[in-house]
Amino acid sequence: MVATSTHTALSSAKLIDPQTLMTIRSLELRARAVVEGFWSGMHRSPYHGFSVEFTEYRQYTPGDDPRYLDWRVFARSDRYFIKKYEDETNLRVHLLVDQSRSMDYGSKGYTKLAYAATLASTLAYFLHLQGDAIGLLTFDEKVREYLPARHRAGHLRQLMLSLERPASGKATDLVAPIERITTLIRKRGMVALISDFLAPLDRLEKNLIALTAGGHEVVVFHLVDPAELNLGLTSAALFEDVESARTLYIDPAVARAGYTKKFEAHCDALQAISRKLGISYHRLSTADPLEFALFGFLQERMRRGRLFRRAGSSGGGGRA
Repeated sequence: MVATSTHTALSSAKLIDPQTLMTIRSLELRARAVVEGFWSGMHRSPYHGFSVEFTEYRQYTPGDDPRYLDWRVFARSDRYFIKKYEDETNLRVHLLVDQSRSMDYGSKGYTKLAYAATLASTLAYFLHLQGDAIGLLTFDEKVREYLPARHRAGHLRQLMLSLERPASGKATDLVAPIERITTLIRKRGMVALISDFLAPLDRLEKNLIALTAGGHEVVVFHLVDPAELNLGLTSAALFEDVESARTLYIDPAVARAGYTKKFEAHCDALQAISRKLGISYHRLSTADPLEFALFGFLQERMRRGRLFRRAGSSGGGGRA
């Protein structure tokens, strides 16, 4: 595992401010800008070897056959790498993206939905470059659209067009998309769930258990707007709940303490469910540059990849 924080590893990079990034109309161009900027920053940082581990090579671990060590890579990096086998290099990833009305909120000049679409496009673009197959499932109170995992240029464009669609539903149902994807995908792969998770979590754990029991690796991206962290309101006003249509009078001076406590409890509950099931959890502010999300995602992939290889080398039969 890379022994550094995301911010430290990317400190030499020129990170793209999300507000600037969102002025680019094309999702594909946004994704390309983030990925190219990310690699440029990593190559300028002390951790430039990081990128090698996600393309054609992986780092040597005890139990690997030393005959497959690549000495040319060792000469350049002073680290031991072996060539990946074909079945190690191809991954099937399904992106589950929340397009409910609560995602249509934003205090920074763009919405959580725009940030989610950009994050999903960035992951899709990066994984496509790695030769992986990417699928998409969008949802609100029900499943809206499903694209099976494929690896071809036309499919990537179709996926991004789906992500550009505006929020259409009202409520958020976290159960339906997980139930649907569990029945649709047969081969083991990765499922990335991108949402603000502003919905009850009582049934979520049961459905995530079914997904992980199928051998799928699950990644949770929990998106929050900065104003949601501390109820960033300056004066009392009437507000309409976009998902229930209820009108509420809120005095921030009175409500802030109770709101903050409940919001953090909700976030802690989601993180606890993820930890219990071995799910990778990432809470992201929509003010954070997308490079941070990509770095965290890849860092976790490297850590989990090594854990799976250790399990396999000890006679456990590989990934489970």
